Amino acid sequence: MSGNRENHGMTRTESDIALLLADVTDEVEIGIAPVQAVMRGGRRRRARRWAVAGATAVVLAVASTAGTLAVTGLPGGGHRDRGGEVAVRPSSPEARHVYTPESTDLASGSYQGKKWGVGVMVWGAPLTRAEAEKQWKAMGGWGLQPADADRPADLIGRTSFFAARSYDGFRRQVVMFNTVQEVERLSGTDVDAAAARLGDDPASAGRLVVGKVATTAASVTCRWKDGTSTRVTRVPAESPYYDGQSGLRPVRDYPGADWFVCVAPQGTAYESAEVTK
Repeated sequence: MSGNRENHGMTRTESDIALLLADVTDEVEIGIAPVQAVMRGGRRRRARRWAVAGATAVVLAVASTAGTLAVTGLPGGGHRDRGGEVAVRPSSPEARHVYTPESTDLASGSYQGKKWGVGVMVWGAPLTRAEAEKQWKAMGGWGLQPADADRPADLIGRTSFFAARSYDGFRRQVVMFNTVQEVERLSGTDVDAAAARLGDDPASAGRLVVGKVATTAASVTCRWKDGTSTRVTRVPAESPYYDGQSGLRPVRDYPGADWFVCVAPQGTAYESAEVTK
């Protein structure tokens, strides 16, 4: 009777809550507390939260600055959807340069009456198998083979870059290239450089040097086997590239380093390169 009197005194909302609690209680199986199951469940919930955060970070890492990224329902945000879900809309493959690379010219000149040029192509990371297959085909059309990739699926989530020399308008020689999940960031006096032919003839071997250094470097000195050297200094990012050698400059969509080109005098070849300021 006392229980009935207390129920009559409840508001409608309190009564509804009581009924719901009763229903839940009826479904509870009484027994020894399943400690291990509870702990496993907690770990699974944490893993799911970390997975969502990790997926968001990956999309942020591969999205081009020119692309569009929409994130809603993030913790601490001004607006949340009802389920606290995260909705991410990555930029389009075209905006991320998945099918057509972002290209930056570094240097140009003439050798034996024919034009040569050096540039860096950066291919954005595909996010799906379909994007990877289309990128693989596009790279093949350029005559390019990505590093450490035997099939299109190997490109998913990875950025590819190719530093190449062209000669006589169409003959391309890749000098440096890689396919990575994260672009390496050089620091201090780090130098990564490689030498190649300036033209097609063996006499020009080792005369063209392409390299990259930390974004903090102000100048690079290329040293030649005859004891002479060439110094390359920093120039504004959008300034014209120069005949014979480039200034030290950034490459679009390649945040880890700045790039340079040196050309050895006729009759000598590459010895070393170092950051000199």
